[in-house]
Amino acid sequence: MKRMVLIPTFICFAMICGCQKQDSVAEAQLAQRKAELDAREKALDEREKALMEREKPIARFRPIPSDRQSRRPAVDPEQAKAERERKIQQLPPELQALIRDRSLLDARTAEKSTATEDRAVELQRRLEEARRKKMSAITSPSAESSDTQPASPSPSPTPE
Repeated sequence: MKRMVLIPTFICFAMICGCQKQDSVAEAQLAQRKAELDAREKALDEREKALMEREKPIARFRPIPSDRQSRRPAVDPEQAKAERERKIQQLPPELQALIRDRSLLDARTAEKSTATEDRAVELQRRLEEARRKKMSAITSPSAESSDTQPASPSPSPTPE
């Protein structure tokens, strides 16, 4: 009876010891892999820093975007318009109608902005004429005695 209890106990003990041994081997392998990974990461960081140092002088001499655009050939407006029309023709009819309506809206907006600019030019011209008249009235002594009175820099206080 003692042998029957002793044999399974021995087998269980052997299995537990074997598992613990495998765990320690696995832990050792894990530690080794982690050390290798850390070394690789450090080497990669050093390479990246070296590359950044080499790219700094190069980045200073790269052309700015406006230089790149000036090197591109000019697009023919007629060709661009034809390309736009071709792309519009490929769209479904509903979208084509929306785009054409948008074109009409853009034309109206352009007309309004032109009218606004014309009014601004006219206003500027009138202001310039008024300034010239005022300057001539101030500089000529005969104009002072006429209907125009020189403007004072600040309004005079009215007595209460």
